[in-house]
Amino acid sequence: MCIDRAADIALEAVDAEPSRSGRGLTPPQAEREVPRPDIRSGTHLAMTASSASVRPTPFEVVWGPESLRRLRDRVRAYRFPRAPAGDGWRYGCDPAFLRALCAHWLEGFDAAAAVATLNRYPQVIARVEDIDIHAVHVVGEAQGRRPLLLTHGWPGSVYEFWQVIEPLAFPSRHGGDARDAFDLVIPSLPGFGSSGKPAAPVGARTTARLFDTLMREGFGYARYRAQGGDWGAAVSAWLALDHAAAVEAIHLNYLLVQPAAMPATEAEHAWQAAFDAHQRSLGAYVMLQATKPQSLAYAIADNPVAQLAWIVERFHDWSDLSTRPFEAVFSNDQLLTNAMIYVMNDAFVTSTWYYAAALAEGVRRMPDGRRVEVPTAFAAYPDRRAPPPPRAWAERGYAISRWVEPARGGHFAAMEEPAYFVDDLRAWGRAGG
Repeated sequence: MCIDRAADIALEAVDAEPSRSGRGLTPPQAEREVPRPDIRSGTHLAMTASSASVRPTPFEVVWGPESLRRLRDRVRAYRFPRAPAGDGWRYGCDPAFLRALCAHWLEGFDAAAAVATLNRYPQVIARVEDIDIHAVHVVGEAQGRRPLLLTHGWPGSVYEFWQVIEPLAFPSRHGGDARDAFDLVIPSLPGFGSSGKPAAPVGARTTARLFDTLMREGFGYARYRAQGGDWGAAVSAWLALDHAAAVEAIHLNYLLVQPAAMPATEAEHAWQAAFDAHQRSLGAYVMLQATKPQSLAYAIADNPVAQLAWIVERFHDWSDLSTRPFEAVFSNDQLLTNAMIYVMNDAFVTSTWYYAAALAEGVRRMPDGRRVEVPTAFAAYPDRRAPPPPRAWAERGYAISRWVEPARGGHFAAMEEPAYFVDDLRAWGRAGG
């Protein structure tokens, strides 16, 4: 998420250079490995060309029975706080919705089925520098020729992309053209999901370096494309800024890394005012997680209901509810599966560190004199989290090659409008940039 304007004050006191902690040695030359078939989806495990020091190893999600028993005990024992009567989502997560969702968690949610769903596609763990990076890797009909890095944000996960993996990797199975297929790499951000937990906060600029190493030296993709929203948009932008030689093109559905400029036109000033208003109404969590994440940790760690409420509130507030109710946008099982990725990996606290790292790394704004010269596509969804910028503003910092304005869809584009998301990425791929 974007850092609130108030955070600019803090930014002035922080070195904007990226953190260099944990920088590893230069990896040796890549070596070849033979792909191994995976019977779960007809894909291949991610073993194309791997470096001797960045070697992906197969991984599967496991939620042990004792961990699940303890989770249910914690949910069952939770004492709901007093809440204002009849105010729904006004002051936070709707108490009635949360109670019903917790009841489903205990009585209706099938954890074994969720694990099977999360293990549907091949996954790996790869040690990059000094941290383990978890990634889904699907070698589709492209067979290595069109690699695409998809990066999630907060409070999402790799699960955000579950509905689009098959049609992107195997379009001919879904009424499409096999020539539109991508190889997909979908990593968990450091500190998120099944990725390792850093010793100190790691942000989007450092993540870009880690993911570039993963793509080139872990999977053997010398050149690749990148797509992302939320923090994934920041990672993609910093890939294009710092690792442009390896990045063919990027596709964003959120403009988190802003140009090194000030609004100049009437349209830009109007957008800035609307953006600031959204930040004031929806951005309080940003300042807390960016400045005092450990204070939140003391209140919410080892409390699955509190974590669920914190996460689900964002899904409600940021999704497009203009044509359908929240319950029709995401199912209970989708919301719980995404939350379980945080809870079962004890990843909630370290995921919030990403905001603190954004201040330290100067993630939100391009350095003076810098611009993304890699071809950039932008999908301006009607995102309730923050209004999309005017194209002219985006062009100050990005080489915009494609611009679309979907009629529907919010912050979680791949989950909310998977068919449009797939069609847009296919068209972007065909256009070449």
